Amino acid sequence: MTVDILIIEDDPSLSRFLSTTLTAQGYAVTTAMRADEALARVALDDPALILLDLGLPDGDGLALLPELKARCDAQVVVVSARSQESDKISALDAGAEDYLTKPFSVAELLARLRVAQRRRLESIPVAQQYAVGALRVDLEKHQVWLAEEALKLTPKEFQLLAILAQSRGRVVTHAQLLQAIWGRHHSDDTHYLRIYLRQLRQKIEPNPSEPRYLLTEPGVGYRLADA
Repeated sequence: MTVDILIIEDDPSLSRFLSTTLTAQGYAVTTAMRADEALARVALDDPALILLDLGLPDGDGLALLPELKARCDAQVVVVSARSQESDKISALDAGAEDYLTKPFSVAELLARLRVAQRRRLESIPVAQQYAVGALRVDLEKHQVWLAEEALKLTPKEFQLLAILAQSRGRVVTHAQLLQAIWGRHHSDDTHYLRIYLRQLRQKIEPNPSEPRYLLTEPGVGYRLADA
């Protein structure tokens, strides 16, 4: 399962570039060129993230922002050529989580989106128990059962499983997992995740080579099955 993102941009060439770039990074991308189209897309897709240009042909993005926030729980990153401090303050006051001034680098955009996605995950209410099939995770008691048999996990294994359980059914990126467990200086150490996922699968999965619970999203991250 990938992260859904809506690009609201009336420049066709920039919209295509952003769509191509983000799709290659594993995002599920939809686009809109007008405010009315954007509201329709939000109702249909319920995106996790929104990239919003302020200069739209049928209205100002600042006026659209509160409507977007009222209709979905997406993190909104404004992408605009307006560079005045007053514009940034107005956008943030209207509900945007971040503001990126054009022109910008792809690396900075992706970093801002990772931060936005991390904030969204942190804002989602956390259930204390997770259960699917024979697997049960109790976050409060720090216990895991498989077919009523208590499993012994290392602290790092449990922390990794707990993060995936809190985001059950949704992908958590490599960088988000690494920063949450090992800190921001380890955001590129994906071999840590491979090691611990392999250990967890050996303990949890009936067939570790064909995982039932701990699923890989190639090139993006991992998720815990929700059914």
